[in-house]
Parts: sequence; C-alpha cells; structure tokens
Amino acid sequence: QVQLVESGGGLVQAGGSLRLSCIASGSVFSLLAMGWYRQGPGKQRELVATISPGYSTNYADSVKGRFVISRDSAKNTVYLQMNSLKPEDTAVYYCNARNVRVHSNVFWGQGTQVTVSS
Repeated sequence: QVQLVESGGGLVQAGGSLRLSCIASGSVFSLLAMGWYRQGPGKQRELVATISPGYSTNYADSVKGRFVISRDSAKNTVYLQMNSLKPEDTAVYYCNARNVRVHSNVFWGQGTQVTVSS
C-alpha cells in the first residue's frame, strides 16, 4: 500500500558524493521506519542504513562515517547522503519502508543505480 519513489542515482568518480531521495506516500510517514538497502553485481541485497520515526539511525559498518541517512517529515522523504564514494559502493540502491506497528507491512522502491568509477 505504501508507494516509494526514488531518485538521485548516477555515475560518479571515486571520492565523490551523491544524495539519494525517496518519497513515501500511502501511509502515515511518522509510523514508518525507513531504510536504504543495496545490491551489487553478483551480491545479495544488504542493509545500508535505517532511520526510525524517532530519528535514531543505524549504519552498516562499511558505510559508517561516509553515509548519512535522514528524513524530512514535512516532505515525507528519506535521504541518503553518500560521501567519499568507493567503487565497492556500486550497486542498485533500494528504499525500504516498514510500519512500526504492523511489522509485516514492508515495502520497497524500484531501485536506483549508483555507479562509482575508479
């Protein structure tokens, strides 16, 4: 029922930055825990970062200190600021939403490609 629309992917050089955006609709945004996952070539989908309705955050060890997840309640939007990008960050990045009151309600965006050249 939740609709997630992502944007911001692209091609960047190593050391560069990108900001991904995900707009959520169809639910009460304040009830959604939001996150970003990624799936690189030949790899399984993995957690990148999450942010709760109370703004607590969690990051994969591989991105700590480089990526920042945030949310804007007024815009129903979650962001992923990616700095100091590395070639190993190359992946399709997916926005994720989970209803904190109904944990089985999990939704995914369509994915946006991030490619980091060496």
